[in-house]
Amino acid sequence: MQLGKGELSRRVALAREANPEPAPRPKIRHTLAEARAVVEPALRLFRTMEIAETQSPQTVMLLPGFGTHPVRMKYMAQQIERAGHTVKRWGMGFNFGPTPENVAFLEERLVDIHERYGRDVVLVGWSLGGLFARELAKRHPGKVAKVITMGSPFSGNPRANNAWRIYQFIAGHKVDQPPIEGDVSEKPPVETIAFWSARDGIVSPRCTCGKEGERDRAVALRCNHIGFSYSPECIRAILRELGDN
Repeated sequence: MQLGKGELSRRVALAREANPEPAPRPKIRHTLAEARAVVEPALRLFRTMEIAETQSPQTVMLLPGFGTHPVRMKYMAQQIERAGHTVKRWGMGFNFGPTPENVAFLEERLVDIHERYGRDVVLVGWSLGGLFARELAKRHPGKVAKVITMGSPFSGNPRANNAWRIYQFIAGHKVDQPPIEGDVSEKPPVETIAFWSARDGIVSPRCTCGKEGERDRAVALRCNHIGFSYSPECIRAILRELGDN
């Protein structure tokens, strides 16, 4: 990402702007605990997950969190595929926020996957990826079987997190003024499940759990925010939502 001097100054100003409506953010101990992700690849060497073969194969698209690459969800994808499901990436690289262009690309990607496999797609979105998933389901409900968000801030104050300043610098727009129309709290017209955790160190759990009417069900987990992408508990919860035990 190369920025000219003027654009860089504008983004720095976005990152430094005053918070017009302060909101509770995750506790510092939970934020510090996110550092566990550094040792996660080593821990996997000593972990074995028992995964049963599915009797109802699904097609799944994984959408990564803000500032992350699809490779971050590779471990999760591998475990879901071990159960017999088909897992597809979102087709782009790093997630640097919504633009009309990348939303249009994802619409085409969803349509293509739906046509190729001949069945509705389960959208699994981590953090900001969950907001993309919800928007795609609103635009193409006839092609989406279910939406699963993991630590996604679709409810409440968009600044109730520890990353909104970083978001505004990287994305280049205010967190509550994305360059696409839509109400992130509006529930998609398909089954929508929200995974949330009281141990989330990045986004306020209230924002990821949501309120009645903003999602169909909320599922409480015990992982941290980064852990949504690799936690065995989260992977098992996804498999249950896909119809497995």
